[in-house]
Amino acid sequence: MTTETNKPTVDTRWQSLNSDWANDKETFPMPWGKLMMWIFLLSDTFIFSIFLTGYMNVRMSATEPWPNTSEVFALTIAGQHIPLILIAIMTFVLITSSGTMALAVNYAYQGDRKKTFLLMIATALLGASFVGMQAFEWSKLIHEGVRPWGNPMGATQFGSAFFMITGFHGIHVSAGVIYLSIIANRVRKGHYEGKGYHIVEITGLYWHFVDLVWVFIFAFFYLW
Repeated sequence: MTTETNKPTVDTRWQSLNSDWANDKETFPMPWGKLMMWIFLLSDTFIFSIFLTGYMNVRMSATEPWPNTSEVFALTIAGQHIPLILIAIMTFVLITSSGTMALAVNYAYQGDRKKTFLLMIATALLGASFVGMQAFEWSKLIHEGVRPWGNPMGATQFGSAFFMITGFHGIHVSAGVIYLSIIANRVRKGHYEGKGYHIVEITGLYWHFVDLVWVFIFAFFYLW
């Protein structure tokens, strides 16, 4: 019977792994920045899931009538009462920004610095317009008397759920706009020439996550 004397033992493999990690080598087939972004997004997913789960629990257990979101978030344009028109525009803007971000990543890996920069700036502008529309939405509801601790339209919990969920998401979008602007400026200056453009892909992961979360907020909060 022959034995494989050259085959590494389990202890040897663990020693090699520990050595790689201790020397800050790339242990997994992806950049550290990308791995850390995935971990951050996973933790953020848990937070948003808790918020939406809490909202559903509050919504189903509320003793007072829950406001009709189609009426609460309606706008009167040219004499026509249009339900959820602003929310539909906001959703369209974010979905469009996901498209421009995907194109930016594609052109980044092609080495087209100018198109990458322009598409990232376009994504940031779309994100900023989303935040602006959300600020208008907040001011409208505050003017109508909605507060985190009260709501003249029905269930008191409506205000707290609305400001908590949309506010937390709005902070993410605002941070994303700043993040996009910084990375786009560095792309314009050529900071990533010769080092790869994986940083643009990492930025895109964050932005796509923010857009995806909004789809769930739109479905659970505005359409339910």
